[in-house]
Amino acid sequence: MTEEAKTTSRRDSPDLRHVTGPFDIIGDVHGCAGELQDLLHKLGYEARLFGTGDGRRAHVRTPPGRRAVFVGDLVDRGPSSPDVLRLVLALVAEGQALCVPGNHDVKFVRWLAGRNVKLTHGLDRTAEQFEGESPAFRIHVGTFLDKIPIHLWLDGGRLAVAHAGLKEDMLGRDSEKIRSFCLYGETSGEQDQFGLPVRYHWAAEYAGKTSVVYGHTPVPDAAWVNDTLCVDTGCCFGGKLTALRWPEREIVSVPAARVYAESRRPFGHPPVRPGVPVPDSV
Repeated sequence: MTEEAKTTSRRDSPDLRHVTGPFDIIGDVHGCAGELQDLLHKLGYEARLFGTGDGRRAHVRTPPGRRAVFVGDLVDRGPSSPDVLRLVLALVAEGQALCVPGNHDVKFVRWLAGRNVKLTHGLDRTAEQFEGESPAFRIHVGTFLDKIPIHLWLDGGRLAVAHAGLKEDMLGRDSEKIRSFCLYGETSGEQDQFGLPVRYHWAAEYAGKTSVVYGHTPVPDAAWVNDTLCVDTGCCFGGKLTALRWPEREIVSVPAARVYAESRRPFGHPPVRPGVPVPDSV
């Protein structure tokens, strides 16, 4: 049995090389709906939320020819995960956005399905925020997050987007191993002094021809490493919400309104695997 055959995912294909930019690739939002609106406005989008209860809606409009791309971790930690999802769903429904899932989104889907998951790392806040949401909205959100591609291979093969990272031989493919790497990056199976999984800086070894944009591990500022870019700048922890304009390679950010959650470890790339040279740009 091939590695791909082991995958029973209902997710859409990640091979979207026929889809071309320009794109605005947005880092981990983590429930920061106000900052997402601010960033979209700065990028030239219209993004408004109105109404209450079952009548809560999002109105969105993109700049001509552009499309938003979200690197995942839409939920948890921040003040309004439902509103973040309304904005993203509205953009996707209008054909104005693409999205990949983050590890927080995948865990949230399990919670929505009634699975036994621990309400940790901000999921407790999302669960509380969804108490007043309708069953129809819950189903819509769960179906969406369960179906989107595990990563995106775009723009004639020149660009890839994944939540936590992607190696060159994984491009356009889906399997259990690839899904794990896309959601969690390269890990050792151990825990660090903060009680969190030990991660390695996979980008330090990247030598592919496709530019990879990702999130997952908050960094103080987005900076290119071996033609990869982490756009998670820790908005929910009081940092910034960041986007990359592609193909312009322009980085655009807005500051967090406040600290919504305490980071358990300092911002920055994880260490490289033992024996791997440290890139000059790290």
